[in-house]
Amino acid sequence: MGAQENFRVILRFEIKEGVEAEFEKTWLDIADVITGHPANLGQWLLRSTQVGAPVYFVLSDWTSEPEFREFERSAEHLEHRVKLHPFRTGGSMETTTVVHALQAAGASR
Repeated sequence: MGAQENFRVILRFEIKEGVEAEFEKTWLDIADVITGHPANLGQWLLRSTQVGAPVYFVLSDWTSEPEFREFERSAEHLEHRVKLHPFRTGGSMETTTVVHALQAAGASR
Protein backbone atom coordinates (compact mmCIF):
# COMPACT_ATOMS: atom_id res chain seq x y z
CA MET A 1 0.00 0.00 0.00
CA GLY A 2 1.44 3.39 -0.91
CA ALA A 3 1.06 6.92 0.40
CA GLN A 4 -2.12 7.87 2.23
CA GLU A 5 -3.78 11.25 2.59
CA ASN A 6 -5.32 10.52 5.98
CA PHE A 7 -4.80 12.86 8.88
CA ARG A 8 -4.06 11.12 12.19
CA VAL A 9 -4.41 12.59 15.67
CA ILE A 10 -2.54 11.06 18.61
CA LEU A 11 -3.74 12.08 22.06
CA ARG A 12 -1.84 11.22 25.24
CA PHE A 13 -3.92 11.06 28.42
CA GLU A 14 -2.20 10.92 31.81
CA ILE A 15 -4.90 9.54 34.11
CA LYS A 16 -5.36 9.69 37.88
CA GLU A 17 -4.54 6.37 39.51
CA GLY A 18 -7.53 4.27 40.46
CA VAL A 19 -9.97 5.69 37.88
CA GLU A 20 -8.81 3.71 34.86
CA ALA A 21 -11.97 1.57 34.56
CA GLU A 22 -14.21 4.63 34.89
CA PHE A 23 -12.14 6.53 32.31
CA GLU A 24 -12.37 3.62 29.86
CA LYS A 25 -16.14 3.33 30.37
CA THR A 26 -16.64 7.08 29.88
CA TRP A 27 -14.49 7.03 26.74
CA LEU A 28 -16.58 4.17 25.33
CA ASP A 29 -19.83 5.89 26.30
CA ILE A 30 -18.95 9.02 24.33
CA ALA A 31 -16.85 7.48 21.54
CA ASP A 32 -19.70 7.77 19.05
CA VAL A 33 -19.27 11.56 19.19
CA ILE A 34 -16.11 11.03 17.16
CA THR A 35 -16.90 7.90 15.18
CA GLY A 36 -20.27 9.35 14.24
CA HIS A 37 -18.64 12.32 12.51
CA PRO A 38 -18.60 11.84 8.72
CA ALA A 39 -14.92 12.82 8.43
CA ASN A 40 -13.76 10.32 11.07
CA LEU A 41 -12.28 7.08 9.74
CA GLY A 42 -11.95 5.32 13.11
CA GLN A 43 -10.40 5.64 16.53
CA TRP A 44 -8.56 3.44 19.01
CA LEU A 45 -8.03 3.60 22.78
CA LEU A 46 -4.65 2.21 23.83
CA ARG A 47 -3.25 1.76 27.33
CA SER A 48 0.48 2.07 27.89
CA THR A 49 2.23 -1.02 29.23
CA GLN A 50 4.96 1.06 30.88
CA VAL A 51 5.24 0.89 34.66
CA GLY A 52 4.07 4.03 36.44
CA ALA A 53 1.03 6.25 36.47
CA PRO A 54 -1.67 5.19 33.98
CA VAL A 55 -1.22 6.59 30.48
CA TYR A 56 -3.60 6.11 27.57
CA PHE A 57 -3.36 7.06 23.92
CA VAL A 58 -6.21 7.76 21.56
CA LEU A 59 -5.51 7.46 17.87
CA SER A 60 -8.07 8.83 15.47
CA ASP A 61 -7.96 8.98 11.70
CA TRP A 62 -9.64 11.71 9.67
CA THR A 63 -10.21 12.35 5.99
CA SER A 64 -8.34 15.68 6.22
CA GLU A 65 -6.90 18.20 8.65
CA PRO A 66 -9.49 20.92 7.84
CA GLU A 67 -12.33 18.50 8.60
CA PHE A 68 -10.66 17.46 11.86
CA ARG A 69 -10.16 21.12 12.85
CA GLU A 70 -13.83 21.83 12.13
CA PHE A 71 -14.79 18.95 14.45
CA GLU A 72 -12.25 20.13 17.06
CA ARG A 73 -14.08 23.49 17.30
CA SER A 74 -17.56 21.92 17.48
CA ALA A 75 -19.85 21.96 20.51
CA GLU A 76 -19.93 18.15 20.44
CA HIS A 77 -16.17 17.94 20.81
CA LEU A 78 -16.09 20.50 23.62
CA GLU A 79 -18.73 18.47 25.50
CA HIS A 80 -16.66 15.32 24.90
CA ARG A 81 -13.58 16.97 26.40
CA VAL A 82 -15.50 18.16 29.48
CA LYS A 83 -16.55 14.58 30.27
CA LEU A 84 -12.99 13.22 30.03
CA HIS A 85 -11.22 16.11 31.78
CA PRO A 86 -11.91 15.01 35.40
CA PHE A 87 -9.87 11.84 34.86
CA ARG A 88 -6.78 13.60 33.54
CA THR A 89 -3.66 14.86 35.24
CA GLY A 90 -1.99 15.86 31.98
CA GLY A 91 -1.54 15.00 28.36
CA SER A 92 -0.72 16.19 24.89
CA MET A 93 -1.85 16.11 21.28
CA GLU A 94 0.16 15.37 18.16
CA THR A 95 -1.21 15.71 14.65
CA THR A 96 0.28 13.76 11.78
CA THR A 97 -0.22 12.91 8.14
CA VAL A 98 0.03 9.25 7.22
CA VAL A 99 2.90 9.04 4.73
CA HIS A 100 2.87 5.27 4.15
CA ALA A 101 0.64 2.51 5.48
CA LEU A 102 1.91 -1.03 5.04
CA GLN A 103 -0.22 -4.09 5.72
CA ALA A 104 1.51 -7.17 7.09
CA ALA A 105 1.43 -10.21 4.82
CA GLY A 106 -0.45 -12.24 7.44
CA ALA A 107 -3.14 -9.60 7.90
CA SER A 108 -5.13 -10.79 4.90
CA ARG A 109 -5.71 -14.27 6.37
